[in-house]
Order: sequence, then structure tokens, then C-alpha cells
Amino acid sequence: MERILIARKQSRSYSLKNRVKSSRFLIMMIIPAIVYYVLFCYVPMYGVLLSFAYYSPRAGILGSVFTNWVGFDNFMKIFELPEFWRAFGNTMLIGSLKIVISFVSAVLVALMINEIRLRFFKKSVQVIVTFPHFLSWVIVASFFLLLFGDNGAINRVIESLGGTKITLMGDKKFFMALVFLSDIWKEAGWSSIIYIATMAGISTDLYEAADIDGATRLQKIWHITLPGIRPTAILLLIMSVGGVLSAGFDQIFNLTSSLHNARVLDSVNIIDTYIYQISFVNHQFNEGVSTAIGLFKSVVGFVFVIVTDRIAKLCGERGII
Repeated sequence: MERILIARKQSRSYSLKNRVKSSRFLIMMIIPAIVYYVLFCYVPMYGVLLSFAYYSPRAGILGSVFTNWVGFDNFMKIFELPEFWRAFGNTMLIGSLKIVISFVSAVLVALMINEIRLRFFKKSVQVIVTFPHFLSWVIVASFFLLLFGDNGAINRVIESLGGTKITLMGDKKFFMALVFLSDIWKEAGWSSIIYIATMAGISTDLYEAADIDGATRLQKIWHITLPGIRPTAILLLIMSVGGVLSAGFDQIFNLTSSLHNARVLDSVNIIDTYIYQISFVNHQFNEGVSTAIGLFKSVVGFVFVIVTDRIAKLCGERGII
């Protein structure tokens, strides 16, 4: 019996060595990614301890933790602030609508590109709709400000026709719509790439059978294409829910950089811009409070992912956990 156990252990060790040896090039390719995540994602995680301390630049992060430990005082401070809860509400609203709108727009763009039959035209359209993703929000925000600003192109056209200026950027409803429109214009094409790749993997036999049965193009989309990309769509939706409290600092900050309308700013002030204001503009609180807000965001995002994954599994989907 002992000989059998020893032989089994040796065979397992030998098979493991063989698998490692046969996959050594793949392992070498993944090592840089592992090193990247360890250095830039896991090592800095010790900084979350600062959310339980009063930060002193002279003592540093670990020194502040050992000498100025305050427990949950930083969290109690932010939970007592009405400005924080206002920013939290704005973040939930903008983040949730962004998830829904971005999800739908990406699927629609992927469906439209997938239905193009001319190969050259299809590739050209895909390049055009994905190009805005590579533009920074500084450029995108400048473009929209030059277009819709008080001295923008639209107001100049109105003035040249004898009309009066319209304060588009100062209108709360228009500015909120601009936030979503600019996000769709910039990211919908890029997000559609995964869906296009998934559609390419759907068996052509299904479409041929549907053609024989006399199905229209819309019927093939509804009964073949959409069910074919549903697992991928659910997976991406669950992952995007984790970032619901990251409603887009770069976008909001750059779009509001030239605004002085308090009503508009209050309606789009999200958690990330609120952290920026209290940390670098008003110097209202210690850095430990800002770190506490960031930790609160991460915990809430993690809970949202777990809950969404559980709901997806209850609905018969695969989930990610």
C-alpha cells in the first residue's frame, strides 16, 4: 500500500513537472502581468490602514498608523457630512445610469457593426467608433466645451442668425445629458469589441438554419445573436457594477473645470471630485479621511459585485464567483 501511495505521489509530481515544462513559454508570458499586479495593486494596499489613522507627513503612512491610530473616527466624520451623502447620491445616480446606458449602447453598436456585410466598410466603421476611446478626457471635454460653451460654435451660429446666446452648459438637465452622451461617444465603440468577438464565435449553422426557416434579420438577432452573447454580457455587467461608485473623475472634472454654476456643480459632484475638493482645494480634512472614503467605495463596490453575482446565479446565469 505504501508503495502505491509513493508511486502516486511521484506520478503526480512528474505530471506537474511535465505540465510546467510544456507550458513554460506561457508561464513566462504571464509573469510580467503578475509582477505588475503585485507591485501596483497588492503592495500599495497597506495604504488603506491610513483610513484608521491621522496622517502625519513626517511620520509617513506606517508611522502615522502606529502613533496616530484613531479607529473609525475618520468614517464617522464623513458619515456625518451632508455634502458626502449628496456626492454619494450623485455618484450612485450617474454610475448606475452609465452602466445601463453604456451596456445598451455597446451592445447596439456591436449588433450594427456585426450586420455590415462589406468587409472593408465594416473595418472602417469599427476603427471610427473605437478611435475616441484613445482620446483623453481633456481633449474630449475641450471639444464639447468649444461646441456647447457660452462662446462655443452653437452660440456663435445663433448670434450670427440674430438670436441670443443660450447657456447650455449652465443648464442642469442639459449638462447631465452631456455627461452620458460624451461617455457613449467615447467608450461605446471600444466596449463593443468584446461583443463583436463573441458574435464571431456563434456558429454559422444557426443562421443558415434560420434562413431556411425564413427568419428575418431582426428575428435572427433576437433568437440567435442576443442569446449567443448573453453569458458574456452578464459577465461584463457584473464586473461593471463593481465600479458604480467610480462614476468617472476625469470626465466630470474636465467638463466642470470652466463652470461656475453652483447648481450644475452640485448635481454632478461625485465622490471622487468630492475627495479632490476636500484634499487639494479646501484642505478641509486630514488625508486619513480621504483614504476612508476610498476604502468605503471599495467595500461598497465589492458588496455590489457579490450581490449582483448572486442575483445572476439565481436567474440561471453562470456568474463570476
